[in-house]
Amino acid sequence: MLSWLKNAWTVPELRRRVLFTALILALYRLGSFMPAPGVDSEAIKSYFSNQGSTVLGLLNLFSGSALSRFSLFALGIMPYVTASIILQLMTVVVPKFEQLQKEGEAGTAKITQYTRYLTIGLAAAQSVGYAFLFHRQGALQLNAGRLVLIVVTLTAGTALLMWMGELITKRGIGNGISLLIFASIITDAPTAINSWINSGATEKLFFPIVFIGVIVAVVFIQEGQRKIPIQYAKRMVGRRETAGGATYMPLRVNMAGVIPVIFAAAVLAFPPTIGQFFPQTQNFINRHFQPADFSYLAFEAFLIVVFCYFYTAVQFNPIDQADNLRKYGGYVPGIRPGPPTAQYLDRVLTRLTLPGSLYLALVAILPTVFISIFGFSLTSSSFLGGTSILIMVGVALDTMRQMESQMMMRSYEGFLK
Repeated sequence: MLSWLKNAWTVPELRRRVLFTALILALYRLGSFMPAPGVDSEAIKSYFSNQGSTVLGLLNLFSGSALSRFSLFALGIMPYVTASIILQLMTVVVPKFEQLQKEGEAGTAKITQYTRYLTIGLAAAQSVGYAFLFHRQGALQLNAGRLVLIVVTLTAGTALLMWMGELITKRGIGNGISLLIFASIITDAPTAINSWINSGATEKLFFPIVFIGVIVAVVFIQEGQRKIPIQYAKRMVGRRETAGGATYMPLRVNMAGVIPVIFAAAVLAFPPTIGQFFPQTQNFINRHFQPADFSYLAFEAFLIVVFCYFYTAVQFNPIDQADNLRKYGGYVPGIRPGPPTAQYLDRVLTRLTLPGSLYLALVAILPTVFISIFGFSLTSSSFLGGTSILIMVGVALDTMRQMESQMMMRSYEGFLK
């Protein structure tokens, strides 16, 4: 691994991308410590001291504790994730958006533009909701001018984060939005480790077992794939005959990666956000939207399975893949080219996605169940929750895979075997 990292650092383009990503993440962490104007950070921190196992605590984790400071980046990148979910669902149910998706780069750019507009609207609504929530709890003094200032500041912070995430995707390494969430979660690692060191014997014993077990389970499912054999026939290109050959099409067991877990967390955070505008719903939300509650975990598992299928369908189109194979003279042995190949790929992918999605859902909820049974501390449990570890390990694997592809392009030996 050390030789691989050394080789990676000697590649100028890769070194530049890594340094650029590190710079953007450092600026993100700096903004997480800059409080919004007119906010008493200590009062809000005091309110958050008892919110560790609630949805508000989970949102604070995803913002890198910026929400508990009510800082510039208090909303984190979750409004953008929520907006992306809504727009992707609309491409399925609204014909106009479905047509835009089929128009190639121009249509994708238009959908991205709509996503940004919706992100700004959601960020403004969340800012108002949090301001009124903290005001009702006595942690924030509020008037019309201060409310407008807070909403403008937090909304601008979300827009800036959205731009920073896109910059990382374009000029850095990995998926920018996922890396921002990864950086938010990993910042709680020192606090969680310190809490584990000062914990009881049971927590000291089982914390590393659960942590390592989840990592092994995530790597196992993320790297699993089904190889579909592909045969290419000989064909004439101009006056030359190209040789046929045999290869395979790799279909990953979990093609959606860690995106379904992020989407599920964003959807489950939406009702508490809306509930901030309706105080009479707080008792219901507090009873049914606790991360350790059975109904919450069951609904989270259901959403992960649904989003696995949905995102896989968005990422992999069997009809397009079958058409591409037929254009280049490829076929699956024993399957006729064209529609039969598309049906075969769709059937295989559906059967692969079911165990992959169920496995992902179990890995997401079992650590939380384990934590509630053994009574781990709030600090440790927030970091050790299945959602947190799944996101961290999944994003790390995807980033390493992109770095490996950059290395393989330059004839270096990859890191992931």
